[in-house]
Amino acid sequence: MSTMMVSGERAGWREHPRGLAYLAFTEAWERFSYYGMSALLVLYMVDQVLQPGRADAVLGFGLLRSVLEGATGPLSPTAMAAQLTGLYSGLVYFTPVLGGIIADRWIGQRAAVLAGGVLMFLGHVAMTFDASFLIALLLLILGSGLLKGNISAQVGALYPEGEETNRTRGFAIFSMAINVGAVCGPLLCGWLAQAWSWHAGFGAAALFMAVGLAIYVAGWNHLPARVERERTAETGLTAEDRRTVLLLLGVMAVTCFQSIVFFQGLTVNPLWVQERVDLVMLGFAVPVPWFSSIDALASVVFVPVIFWLWRLQTGGNGDPADLSKIAMGAAIFCVANLGLAAADLMAGADKVPALWAAVYHTLQGIAFVYYWPTLLAMVSRLAPPSLNSTLMGVAFLTLFLSNIAVGWLGTRYETWGGPAFWAVHGAIAAAGVAAAMVMGRVAARRS
Repeated sequence: MSTMMVSGERAGWREHPRGLAYLAFTEAWERFSYYGMSALLVLYMVDQVLQPGRADAVLGFGLLRSVLEGATGPLSPTAMAAQLTGLYSGLVYFTPVLGGIIADRWIGQRAAVLAGGVLMFLGHVAMTFDASFLIALLLLILGSGLLKGNISAQVGALYPEGEETNRTRGFAIFSMAINVGAVCGPLLCGWLAQAWSWHAGFGAAALFMAVGLAIYVAGWNHLPARVERERTAETGLTAEDRRTVLLLLGVMAVTCFQSIVFFQGLTVNPLWVQERVDLVMLGFAVPVPWFSSIDALASVVFVPVIFWLWRLQTGGNGDPADLSKIAMGAAIFCVANLGLAAADLMAGADKVPALWAAVYHTLQGIAFVYYWPTLLAMVSRLAPPSLNSTLMGVAFLTLFLSNIAVGWLGTRYETWGGPAFWAVHGAIAAAGVAAAMVMGRVAARRS
């Protein structure tokens, strides 16, 4: 089915193509499973799988530990968990580059997304057993490579040229639907893990990955099988295309600052919450993974407010410049992390009130809406057609680099302590503000 045929269908979700709903809800349940599992991952490693006597039962763990500690030196359970979480998260975002190439050259985006979803389902099933822990992570990494960049490329392919505002807002709606799943995942999986077992939480992730696959198959005929190309590979890139690619690569590099700060909220922050936050409210012990839901909930709740602010900034004429949005996201990240550092410092030997952690995660969720959907929309809108999925995969490659940095920084948490650790991340976000402003000037000169 061609892109124009799909984009011509305008039913079921206001002015947006029908396929957007299927893609959004497929990714919503994929995000349910991913974030539900991710909210448990670092805690599961520290509290169970890395405990003495248990790690030896995990297939391949001895070899992996020797490789990692050969490069870094001995790692405590907390440092090892941060390192593994960063490595896993990084590889999840590295493989979309390969998945984009496979889809562009051979099987198309629709088949790639389906194959990726099946692999991810199998990975979540394998996560329900300690012995297959590393096998599960491998399956999830491979599945994500086929699914992530290609499903985003399908969203962009739903919109023909001339619908750039709808395309940008389509990506924001796509992100909002994703975050519905990302809210529910940590809530349900975290509660199941606390009430029953870690593996009950992981089992729920597998179940809802299956739901996402079913939705995708149901929408099969409304989805682009392959993103159409306006130029053949033999034509090559024009000089203007090459300048556009360089600009997009520069913007992607800028967003690494924001991504490092955002993903630290899923890596070390759960350990910090477990250690430093007063989790008892009205006699109920709040599961640590529930705080991970706040980011996604804020992204959902505040999208209409953010749209209103964008219209207000431009007097109702479109949206602010893309780099302005990305810079504002970095500024919000900066405030969130400096606030967390201040709260930890002021608490001293006492526990930090849960409100501080909730505010931190709320700001992180708002900042995410400002920078990540904006980047995806830029790539979809500006990338040369022959590199559409490949550059979308490269956008996810920035998350690979960012998560490697997240894991490395996470190994310093015990040494630096909470206040210094979060202050450093506030400084990283501030660097992101400066970099986005500089890149905005470059983009303005180009236009």
